[in-house]
Amino acid sequence: MAISVVERALRHDRVLMASALLIVVVLCWAYLLSGAGVMTGMADRMGMAPVAWTPAHALMIFVMWAIMMVAMMLPGAAPMLLLFSSVARARQSPVRHMLLSGTFALGYVAVWSAFSVAAVGLQFILERAALLSPMMQTTSTLMAGVVLVAAGVYQWTPLKQACLRHCRSPLEFVLTQWREGPRGALMMGLHHGGYCLGCCWVLMLLLFVGGVMNLAWIAGLALLVLAEKLLPAGTWVGRATGAVLVLWGGGVLFTLL
Repeated sequence: MAISVVERALRHDRVLMASALLIVVVLCWAYLLSGAGVMTGMADRMGMAPVAWTPAHALMIFVMWAIMMVAMMLPGAAPMLLLFSSVARARQSPVRHMLLSGTFALGYVAVWSAFSVAAVGLQFILERAALLSPMMQTTSTLMAGVVLVAAGVYQWTPLKQACLRHCRSPLEFVLTQWREGPRGALMMGLHHGGYCLGCCWVLMLLLFVGGVMNLAWIAGLALLVLAEKLLPAGTWVGRATGAVLVLWGGGVLFTLL
């Protein structure tokens, strides 16, 4: 039987998967850079009256957070996604293995979407307490200092280090945690996403210090996450960052004395 054009294309799965990841990341960053989701609703926030948290407004904020998390976290997960795709290809038909790879990615994104829901809830609480500026940056020096110190300390904790080791060892994860079928791919995506969340969730709270709408701050955190996961000395990059954050936060809190 002649091999179909689709099957021939699917044999180049690593190129297809890498291209798909690149397209998704580029689109997410284009969304952020264009101002859709970053500047949307800013005019309302510049007024004296607080923004009404309608379902539509909450959904808009959630979409902003979810797209921002994909833009920041997906590049660091690329080695795991590409490895999963390669292993699935060796065990499944061309079409099925691409579906499994997509399911794995869906599980990973679902974890950060859940985090986005929590971030929206925290943003709502901070806005109601008048602790956020129009750029969604905390107006509380105490809160900024505490978050900086907490994020710095967390960089040195055993939990952070264990989660980071997992994120830096995709082969070990695939060899020890492999599960067959769509449900298995989804569970593996959720499992890996959970480790990435454990690695980086406190760093994401720094967005409330630098400004959720601050693209430079967003890009800086994204590069830090990427360096931690991909550079040979990524573990020490994280620890050095932790030390800097503690000193920075301590300096901020010292101004309150």
